[in-house]
Amino acid sequence: MNAPAHHLYVHLPFCAHRCGYCDFVTLVGRRDQHAGYVDALLAELALEQPLLASRVETVFLGGGTPTFTEARALARLLAAVPRADEVTVEANPETVTPTLATLLRAHGVNRVSLGAQSFRPHLLATLERVAKPDTVRSAFYHLRDAGFDNISLDLIYGIPGQSASDLEADLDDALALGPEHLSCYELEAKPGTRFTHAHGAELDRQAEVMESYFELVVAGLTDAGYRWYETANFCRAPADAAGRDLRSRHNLAYWRGRDYLGVGIGAVSTIGCRRWRNSPRLAAYTTALEGGATPPREYEPLSPDVRRRERLMLGLRLDEPLELEDLGDAVDETALARLAALGLTEVVGGSDGEARISLTRRGRLLGGGVTAEILA
Repeated sequence: MNAPAHHLYVHLPFCAHRCGYCDFVTLVGRRDQHAGYVDALLAELALEQPLLASRVETVFLGGGTPTFTEARALARLLAAVPRADEVTVEANPETVTPTLATLLRAHGVNRVSLGAQSFRPHLLATLERVAKPDTVRSAFYHLRDAGFDNISLDLIYGIPGQSASDLEADLDDALALGPEHLSCYELEAKPGTRFTHAHGAELDRQAEVMESYFELVVAGLTDAGYRWYETANFCRAPADAAGRDLRSRHNLAYWRGRDYLGVGIGAVSTIGCRRWRNSPRLAAYTTALEGGATPPREYEPLSPDVRRRERLMLGLRLDEPLELEDLGDAVDETALARLAALGLTEVVGGSDGEARISLTRRGRLLGGGVTAEILA
């Protein structure tokens, strides 16, 4: 019998517009289907309740654009999800009004992840984003006025037409707002999408400078006093006056290999020795749940070796040491020693005598290539 999961992900797929680079499970518009979808979400959550711990630590509403969901349906969902220490909702700036911010705060949300992506008008246009730079700022201040003291901003780099000075300006504009957290991602445009057809040559050029952009992001945010705690994520450090740890607790659960339950179309769950993904088709999902059945799913068995290898790959994205004892045969000891000699990794002993592995700053800048070498 698996231990119950302490982390819940809820997928809200609806968006006003589908951006050309997006490959998430999203649906455009469909206002008349929002309430019915929330009914299905709550039915799935009731069916899977035994998989959740009596006390849930984190809840994350992702999308899509969760804050595009019809307000009454969103309020009903938030009232029904388990209470948790951290409840995060993703939001696009153009959806954040004073009324929406108040609704979120009144229904137990204590962290908002705001999809700024950029503050440069020409880059927002390239990304097909609805929001303008001032829309991002207004949304941020609406959230502050509603009492939110834990706001994360998302930025993207490697955008067609972007220069290093554009990225530096984006970082400056983001830092001027003083968010508690920043997530900075390199643009990933899937082959065959309309975005790659429109910007293929420029995407190739951007790929050649992506490493320098990454170094610029890390230097800019760490120099500003943010903790580079995960490859693409930064939080204020040291902790604020209240002594809070401002890392994303929900995402930390993923990176530390914790079990989690996902509900909604396309949502993934990993519990014990199994992983499953719900069908991305709305009709199949809602029809099954209306009939009291679980939605169509794809299942994947997870061996202990697979889970150890995932633990290594994800854990080395963090700035905290990873216990070698937990990794079994997943580590290539010869490669680890070679990388240590090159100054890319280090093995340290904890107070309990157990050896722990971590990447050095230089190793973290090189990222996945170093981790791939360590994998046995």
